[in-house]
Amino acid sequence: MTHSLPRRTFVGATLASLSFLPLSSYAAQLSSSLANSLSKAERDAMTPPQVLAELKKGNERFRSGKMASRDYLAEKRASAAGQYPAAVILGCLDSRVPAEIVFDTGIGDTFIGRVAGNVVNDDMLGSMEFACAAAGAKLVLVLGHTACGAVKGAIDDVVLGNLTGLLARIKPAIAATKFDGEKSSKNAAFVDAVARTNVSLVIADIRRRSPILEELEHKGSIKIAGAMYTLTNGTVDFFD
Repeated sequence: MTHSLPRRTFVGATLASLSFLPLSSYAAQLSSSLANSLSKAERDAMTPPQVLAELKKGNERFRSGKMASRDYLAEKRASAAGQYPAAVILGCLDSRVPAEIVFDTGIGDTFIGRVAGNVVNDDMLGSMEFACAAAGAKLVLVLGHTACGAVKGAIDDVVLGNLTGLLARIKPAIAATKFDGEKSSKNAAFVDAVARTNVSLVIADIRRRSPILEELEHKGSIKIAGAMYTLTNGTVDFFD
């Protein structure tokens, strides 16, 4: 081989066989056994749909047990001087839904915000605006999940200190969910339906409350999408 491309954080094990191709012939992947950090040029060359596609591929690797081999210490060293994440993910506090693992991403790949019920407030909106408008992330993903305790608490009108106000942000999803059957926290199907509605309402809330993000999406600079993670099988179902 007479030449090769620069090593990339998000390029998979097939890089060696593809190194003779021009950079534009394949998309950077959000996983790698290599130890470098994603560069600004590489991240900026990706489109929002490409970033979303790579998260889908990462989830497939996760649930099939074929996750990338990583050197986290090397990734830490490579990203210490600067970060160029491709996405910002708003997920739930739930300990069973670690976004970095679910999407098989490494250090420096994604911004992660977590709060019970994956609700959005002014601080989270400001963080998303920083991630996209200032730092250059291409995707905002709201990630809900099945059997969400916060959704159950909202359905049951739980009152507990500051949690009460947080659950109030989820309650609009209860009324907005069309469901035939028992509408209680004991009905897993209803809980999951409300959780999915909540993701959709959070997406609408982001667009409504952040003109900055709405304009970036209108220009095609970013994509705002939603997803539901299934605890039992590790699958992420993506939707707009």
